[in-house]
Amino acid sequence: MTKPKVVILGAGFGGLTAARELAGKADVTLVDRHNFQTFLPLLYQVATAGLAADHVAYPVRSGLRKSDIKFRMGSPIEIDHKNKAIKLDSSEVLNFDHLIVALGSATADFNIPGVTEHALGMKSVADAINIRAEIMRRFEDLCRFEDETVLSLTVVGGGPTGVEMAGALAELVSGPLMNDHEHAAKHMKINLIEAGPRLLPTFAAKLSDRTKRDLEKMGVNVFLNTAVAKVAPRKISIKDGADVPSEVTIWAAGVRGEPTAEILKLPIIKSRIDTTSTLQVNHYPNIWAVGDIAGLTDASGNLLPMVAPVALQQGAWAAKQILNLSNGRPTEDFKYRDKGSMATIGRHKAVVEVKNLKLTGVPAWFIWIFLHLFYLLGGRNKVGTIADWTWNYLTFDRGNRHIMDIA
Repeated sequence: MTKPKVVILGAGFGGLTAARELAGKADVTLVDRHNFQTFLPLLYQVATAGLAADHVAYPVRSGLRKSDIKFRMGSPIEIDHKNKAIKLDSSEVLNFDHLIVALGSATADFNIPGVTEHALGMKSVADAINIRAEIMRRFEDLCRFEDETVLSLTVVGGGPTGVEMAGALAELVSGPLMNDHEHAAKHMKINLIEAGPRLLPTFAAKLSDRTKRDLEKMGVNVFLNTAVAKVAPRKISIKDGADVPSEVTIWAAGVRGEPTAEILKLPIIKSRIDTTSTLQVNHYPNIWAVGDIAGLTDASGNLLPMVAPVALQQGAWAAKQILNLSNGRPTEDFKYRDKGSMATIGRHKAVVEVKNLKLTGVPAWFIWIFLHLFYLLGGRNKVGTIADWTWNYLTFDRGNRHIMDIA
């Protein structure tokens, strides 16, 4: 029996999982614009000097060793539906029987003026390195002054990414930077802005309240019911007319489907690819969408969350359905198994929610550490991350305070 030709666009959680599930059972080519997978859940730790950048990047080819999967570095620019082929920016044309689109997400600016120009997103290793460099550069500037000049750092978005970033910034300032230059560190102000009435809106209300209290104890100024109207070079304008000083603005307010899907002229629903319940793209049964780019809704009509567990499950599911079709079996509807949510706020501070189980404090913190190490790819990355975390924990220091962006 001839193996089906499968091209997978994107080597993130969903794409790499699908490739591994199809290894040996299909003729698979995996395509990504980078030659590494980024562990997005820990990017904020790179941005706040808690981890070395290479600990969250894993070479794609290392993940494909001892398999028959082919890898191409490039970006898709056009789909030829008639001939079942996709063209890459390298001019290579790949033929397929099935195409899996797992391109991930991009920062959403909600059409707010100034976000693209003046705020720092965090969707890549380069973004994280740039945030870290900008913070450290402004800190070095502040060290020149012995007056009351204040450096304001603002995180916009009170979801897990924003909460984790704000907490990590607070620990960076109160620990390593305080030891480096006490006067400068005491004049660094951290803001967290959320448009809604509470932080972590998808979590239980009591966990949101606990998170707010923990952050405030760490010195973070939390602004709720505060919608951003405009981002300027040194301030954020709020919709009620007030301004919040912000020398560095980090945008964690939301994500959207990767715009490449629009370039490929696939059907879009709310910036994501419109799919059927089997993860097949509407009107294109030989094309599949998984992960952040997939616009599949739950029983309540809400789009599934853009989180790693969804991508992992959908990647495996799409691979299974392709094999079903190849073997003459019918496809089945995808059902997301929600295994819970978690966010870390700082040392010994985290929140975990799994159905009716709600944990805070040290137990939640250890669960968060274990699961992130479990899903982190590569033995070297796991060892390096453990080493960095152990050093940070024992010394209250962060050794990755380098200004290494490309100026």
